Amino acid sequence: MKKVVLAFSGGLDTSFCCIYLAQDRGLEVHSVIVNTGGFSDEELQEIEKRAYALGVKSHAVVDETESYYEGCIKYLVFGNVLKNATYPLSVSAERVSQATAIANYVKKIGADYVAHGSTGAGNDQVRFDMIFNILIPEVEIITPIRDLKLSREAEIEYLAQHGVEYSAEKARYSINKGLWGTSVGGKETLTSHETLPESAWPTQVSETESRRVELTFEKGELVAIDGEKLAPVRAIQKLQAIAQPFGIGRDIHVGDTIIGIKGRVGFEAAGPIIIIKAHHTLEKHTLTKWQLSWKEQLSSFYGNWLHEGQFHDPIMRNIEAFLADTQKFVSGKVFVELLPYRFQVIGIESNHDLMSNKFGSYGEMNNAWSGEDVKGFSKIFGNQVMIWHKVNNEA
Repeated sequence: MKKVVLAFSGGLDTSFCCIYLAQDRGLEVHSVIVNTGGFSDEELQEIEKRAYALGVKSHAVVDETESYYEGCIKYLVFGNVLKNATYPLSVSAERVSQATAIANYVKKIGADYVAHGSTGAGNDQVRFDMIFNILIPEVEIITPIRDLKLSREAEIEYLAQHGVEYSAEKARYSINKGLWGTSVGGKETLTSHETLPESAWPTQVSETESRRVELTFEKGELVAIDGEKLAPVRAIQKLQAIAQPFGIGRDIHVGDTIIGIKGRVGFEAAGPIIIIKAHHTLEKHTLTKWQLSWKEQLSSFYGNWLHEGQFHDPIMRNIEAFLADTQKFVSGKVFVELLPYRFQVIGIESNHDLMSNKFGSYGEMNNAWSGEDVKGFSKIFGNQVMIWHKVNNEA
């Protein structure tokens, strides 16, 4: 019997795939879930039970949390990447990490096929297919939900026919958790004018009093919260736990999909949004004008190319090398105030702060030049534009 590796989450789509691949296609199903920091041990155990109850031959958990941070999230922080100035690429980044890990698992067990539960209307189908085609081009890809053009109602009915109950209420919202945020999709995100109800958000608001937190960065990485030293992954998780109950980092992202249509998705990502804004503030104090300018341009490309699944393009390694090099002096403390549904970056402290009164205070006093120096500089700095106006206004 031929083997198929199924990218499994335990949700409706992949539950359908388990039974379809085994019973309709006659394949030996090996499910695998890639944990990118969004699952507890208890949740992973429940997913494993579900996989075996659905008839898989084997089930594996691949923990990619650390490599996900080291290979991807770290550079999203270095680049202050927010898609359309809004979205921290929670799912986009996660999918390329998951697809890569699944491709490696396919090689490990020598499977004949690889399957995923993507529909035909989203970005994930392209990300998974493309990465599989890059890394395991000899392995055939099976996509039951896309190929059969199934509705969620049809999937629920199919499962019921095979003795598996799946709550229609449970299927109302599609929730994806990871280290870099949680996405929420539902009927409201299929419209252009509705927002998600309070009950749809995975974390309910429970904090109403303001709180200040001190974030410490070393060479661009978050390494301490309120003076407590933490590994970067643990620091992200702790900040998320502190800030998410404030309702911070909730939004709906509207963007252009890889397949050419507009799409909306809700997300809650308090930790990532605060980290990116705090890191960017620290950079504005510690980097030069042209470092900031080129970083912004390259980071925008990096985020867009990652969003479209092109993580394995060698240009991404080139940009990562640039981004990492810019972080040499991005070290210091950032002070942030958390409030219900919002936060404010108060300021920074850094030994590398270029806003030093040793050299002058903006708008008040300078110690590095005289008024005569400025007169000459201003004349030379505008000289070419003056010549253009002279030539063209008198022509």
